[in-house]
Amino acid sequence: MAVSEAVITNAGDSNDRELVPYRSQAVAYWYFIIALALFVLQIAVGLWLAISYAFTIPQGIVDVLPFGMTRAMHTNLLVLWLLLGFMGGAYYLVPEESEREIYSVKLAYLQLLILVGTGVAALVGFAFGWTQGRPILEIPTLLDFFIVAGALIFLFNIGMTVLKGRKTAITGMLLGGLVFLALLYLFGMPFYRNLTIDWFYWWWVVHLWVEGAWELVTAAILAFVLYKVTGVRRQVVEKYLYLETALFLFTGIAGTGHHYYWLGAPRAWLWVGGIFSAMEVLPIIAMVVDTFLTHRREGTKIKNKVVWTFAVGTAIGHLIGAGAWGFVHTLPQINYYTHGSQVTASHGHVAFFGAYVLLNLTMFWYAVPRLRGSRLYSGTGAYWGFWIMGLSVIGLGVCFGIAGVLQTYIERVMGLGFMTAQAQMQFWFKVALFFGASLLIGSLVTFWSMFLGKGPKTKTAG
Repeated sequence: MAVSEAVITNAGDSNDRELVPYRSQAVAYWYFIIALALFVLQIAVGLWLAISYAFTIPQGIVDVLPFGMTRAMHTNLLVLWLLLGFMGGAYYLVPEESEREIYSVKLAYLQLLILVGTGVAALVGFAFGWTQGRPILEIPTLLDFFIVAGALIFLFNIGMTVLKGRKTAITGMLLGGLVFLALLYLFGMPFYRNLTIDWFYWWWVVHLWVEGAWELVTAAILAFVLYKVTGVRRQVVEKYLYLETALFLFTGIAGTGHHYYWLGAPRAWLWVGGIFSAMEVLPIIAMVVDTFLTHRREGTKIKNKVVWTFAVGTAIGHLIGAGAWGFVHTLPQINYYTHGSQVTASHGHVAFFGAYVLLNLTMFWYAVPRLRGSRLYSGTGAYWGFWIMGLSVIGLGVCFGIAGVLQTYIERVMGLGFMTAQAQMQFWFKVALFFGASLLIGSLVTFWSMFLGKGPKTKTAG
């Protein structure tokens, strides 16, 4: 079922305007559907990576699908689909917050075409070895300029919409996060001959993106969804946006230090980074907890329990993956041994899923039913997708974590070779392959329920 024609073409109808008040919000639909399709593709590529670790692959197949190529595809698909999800979320919420249509729908579609086209070109380029070789930032410099062009179009479009409309803390936080996101990407474009300098600025992009700019975007989107589905006053969620900004300026920047140490920076950076990086998730968690307590105290009604489930999952995911697991992993005494091991992969999978995958899915489940003409769908498919994916990622985190501890002990304590460690880790990658397959099933259930099912099952008031 496509985007509801009633919502797009008959926006004057009061019921439709209550679902999707502005016609231009429909542009978000295509960002959402492409983002989730790329999410499924990312998991499929990840399964091949797990197979590469778990089994001895014939050389002929390795030559066609080498690990370096597929790993670059896996990580870059992650970045692309999450960014498309953020952008779609912005195009959906900004009109409602600004109380006006998007400045230019044509620019929004042009931006989508540029970014998706660049992503396809990058994936094809990886197959031919066309890469810079820096993890997550592998795409060639020529394609970087197309990314920058898409980002500038996006910032102009969102910025003009916000400037011409009503100003709120949510749109201010969102716009600030998006500006930082675009500016930080520029530091990853040049290639410096001195590898220490090159990796120094690489972390400006990778760390300050994920633990800085992306956190600002997350806070804005989650604040919008929370006050919409719980009925609490806007001020309840907005106060945490200011706290998020303060923590971004202090803990987010200081938290980069646990990477600086490995570039030869003073030892103090390891302590500063390890402690402060764990504090960045606090406003997100506090926002959800305070919203829940306010909802209970004031007796407001949860208008969409599916969205609320994913929102709570986002907060818990922040706490476990980015907070607790990230703090333990970056403690100086532990990070000295585990840095760059499979323990890093364990933290990365749990943190990215908990913090940003669930955030995007929270927004998708709020917006897509409305774009298709209903307040919400039957929760069966959504809940199945949520639990299958969530438990699968926890399983992946455990498997990677155990494999990483084995790797760390064998290679860095016992001093044995790389292949000795790989042989001891194979079993855990076979188990990880099982959880990866179940994650793929969960994502397909989510995709089908949200976009490809028979459409809305119920239309409820509230």
